[in-house]
Amino acid sequence: MIIAEIAQAHDGSVGILHSYIDALAGTGIDAVKFQTHIAEAESSEFEPFRIPFSYVDKTRYDYWKRMELSTDQWREVKEHCHRAALTFISSPFSCKAVDVLEEAGVDTYKVGSGEVTNLLLLQKIALTGKPVIISSGMSSMHELEAAVSLFKQKNIDVAVLQCTTAYPTSPTQWGLHILKELKHRFNIPTGLSDHSGDIVACLAATALGAEILEFHVVFDKRMFGPDAIASIEIDDVARLVKGVKDVRTSLQNTFSKNELVENIGSLKKNFGKSLCVNKELPENYVISFEDLEAKKPAGYGIPPSAYSTIVGKKLVKGLRQWDFLNFEDLT
Repeated sequence: MIIAEIAQAHDGSVGILHSYIDALAGTGIDAVKFQTHIAEAESSEFEPFRIPFSYVDKTRYDYWKRMELSTDQWREVKEHCHRAALTFISSPFSCKAVDVLEEAGVDTYKVGSGEVTNLLLLQKIALTGKPVIISSGMSSMHELEAAVSLFKQKNIDVAVLQCTTAYPTSPTQWGLHILKELKHRFNIPTGLSDHSGDIVACLAATALGAEILEFHVVFDKRMFGPDAIASIEIDDVARLVKGVKDVRTSLQNTFSKNELVENIGSLKKNFGKSLCVNKELPENYVISFEDLEAKKPAGYGIPPSAYSTIVGKKLVKGLRQWDFLNFEDLT
């Protein structure tokens, strides 16, 4: 599954939110993901800004308030996603948000990494019976085990994503090596939640077996918002999707090196070479290393790999410069 996260890139505008769905519909992704915030249920006056970015919000609470959508608006988002053949995913940040998403008809829940230890919220999500994807950015393995176990005990389809809580993440922070550990430890679908702002991490994760990819998207990295700099621009999404599909196609089509060479026999001959002499040589001349050259194509003379077997042998006839050299020319 390839998931483009719109998150708060809409900046509270329902119109912009829907324009993101339209822009992503033709890129080849499988799902779009949002965040569902209800300020009074998730935040207080004591919550600080994660980073100082806002020109319009005095507090983080004010920001969440501006990001709110009504149940009817979320329902319209779901319907728009389905018309575009996209799965509707959202991360609730309160139990009240789960109620809203259930009324709206969300397809899959995402658990933000800051919520992994919020077992109250996880229990609320589990009671819906819907699939869940867990982000691991702020979680220890012990905390992830508790969360995954909660969903497994209730027979909920659950997946877990490697994630580093840094915006943007540098290559030293991607943690691609953790993908294998997550798969071994939990034996469930695994993948990468990427905040690098580029397509490379997702391509690399695909080559390492990631089954789910999630990345933030934005129309332009210069846009207002806390995640813009860590997002992929819309125009790069189709290129990312093609790259992922190409990597997966490659991994699904295996062959031996010898088999590959057998299938390019004529091409190998064209690129191969045959031994020749680099100067005019008389009959009875004794061949030395310095007399030899190798020219395309193969099959017109002795293979250059056998040059050492003919050094010191005598010509039975004279040869012109650049004549191919064959075993019958030697004694």
